Amino acid sequence: MQLSENFTMAEFIKSDTAKREGIDNTPQGEHLEAAKHLFENVVQKVRDHFGPTTLNSGYRSPELNQAVRGSKTSQHCNGEAADIEVRGVANADLANWIVDNLDFDQVILEFYTPGQPSSGWVHVTYKADGSNRKKTLTAAKINGKTVYSNGINA
Repeated sequence: MQLSENFTMAEFIKSDTAKREGIDNTPQGEHLEAAKHLFENVVQKVRDHFGPTTLNSGYRSPELNQAVRGSKTSQHCNGEAADIEVRGVANADLANWIVDNLDFDQVILEFYTPGQPSSGWVHVTYKADGSNRKKTLTAAKINGKTVYSNGINA
């Protein structure tokens, strides 16, 4: 099943943990619809601008989210989030391009190290109902804990 011109459902639900643990990671109903909106409005537009785009993490069923110790409020569980990268494009540049050019709910530059363009990834979310907050954050590990700061700080 295609979520957009260049992305399939198989890419969005791929999970080694789900496979290993025998977890069904297939979105249904409103989660499937949310995924289509995420891809049409954000991920496909990134692909159209930059070229081939890698999905590092996509949909997580509640059971999978628990298995990977994800946040209980993760938008990955609603089909609203994807973690992406584009080979040859600094993740900070990717995050800033999304912020400057697309509608989104959240863009989080996660675990990026300045001077190391391919470090980390970009977490992007989109709400199909139009209640997108345009929230920007940077996530970093400090003393073993994930700390979020406002804005894209690279």
